[in-house]
Amino acid sequence: MKHFDRQTWHAAGRALTVALAAALPLVSCDLQSPDSPEDSESESSLYSRTFSMTPQGVADLLCSTRLTRDQILEVHGAVSASVSNGYDEEYTFSDMLTNPGSGVGDSRIGTKSALSTAPALKDALAETLRGSSPTRSSESMLDGLACSGLQIYWPFADEWDGMEMPAVTFNPEDGSESNVGFVQEPLPDGTVSLRRVNVDEEYARNHPVWVVNRNEDASYLTPSLLEKIDPSRTKASTSFKTLRLKDFKAHRNYDCFLAGASEFVIKCGAINAFEADILSDMTKYSPQITDMVIVVKRKQVETSVRLNTMLVSEWSDQLDEAAFLMTEDDGGKMTTWKTSGSVKIKSKTYGFDVEFPLNKNDDIVWRGRISRNYFDKYNGKAGRFGDVSVTFTLD
Repeated sequence: MKHFDRQTWHAAGRALTVALAAALPLVSCDLQSPDSPEDSESESSLYSRTFSMTPQGVADLLCSTRLTRDQILEVHGAVSASVSNGYDEEYTFSDMLTNPGSGVGDSRIGTKSALSTAPALKDALAETLRGSSPTRSSESMLDGLACSGLQIYWPFADEWDGMEMPAVTFNPEDGSESNVGFVQEPLPDGTVSLRRVNVDEEYARNHPVWVVNRNEDASYLTPSLLEKIDPSRTKASTSFKTLRLKDFKAHRNYDCFLAGASEFVIKCGAINAFEADILSDMTKYSPQITDMVIVVKRKQVETSVRLNTMLVSEWSDQLDEAAFLMTEDDGGKMTTWKTSGSVKIKSKTYGFDVEFPLNKNDDIVWRGRISRNYFDKYNGKAGRFGDVSVTFTLD
């Protein structure tokens, strides 16, 4: 039988009720048109199905797995943990399969999952995969899923009522703001049917939704995670000035709804504890780059996010400028942006270069040099940088 191609997901109409046999964990949820000749296939043929490691294929896998309350609670707990670490409402399949119930960032700080039951979703997916291919083991397919870079994105998860079943859909990666999703519903005879719904942002605000999409931010550190790793970052120093990013406000979403939140990668280049008396001291100068991601969930647009995170731990009196690059992460081939800064040595100004890595597909929100005069004049006041407002403090 065929998998969910885009046409199948959208063309499925009246023939939407597909029984999931109560006694069998492996079933098909391929939704064909009412007159599809494949509707007459025997149930035994379902055991030869395979799933592609794409957003569409993994959504197919989830729909083919009977979901239980324990599995939904597992995903909800994991996305909540991701949010507490400063990431989006996401549960990566890598975490699901290696550290079930953990959110993005938990492994970096040694946080153990609060999962009180067995790794329900991992085991259920393994059971589905065991019958899907006569030539590949479920373990090898789970390994592929763990390395796929895919995740379950649950927008507005904090508004879930704890009861309603989620609609499962995927990001077709074509900029679409909506897609067809399917909700499992129990039938009186003990089987389960799939109900077709149209999933867009408005639907997700009122109903639970699992979107299979690609993870974009797990490789970065967030301000929340940096603070957990090093709590001293938030403490003020009495011996030198510290440059901090106090507040951050995004004025629009950069990604389509099915792609999730906007991930703003912040890179700031300056020098830590640099003192120069003669020109030869410049050879000791090594620009330090602060690198972090600020995840702005969709409902946080036009809302000020309080951060108070450190950008430069020791601001030298000789430093006149800081290089600042802000992008919205969209992946692609790695490239760089090179800019320059300056320091003063005995009333003379000398330049230095700072080179920032960035991805080719990233949206550049703002890049340039920010002077010491700006930090002094607008200390603690919001300034507009492209489609975001940023408040710096230098104290």
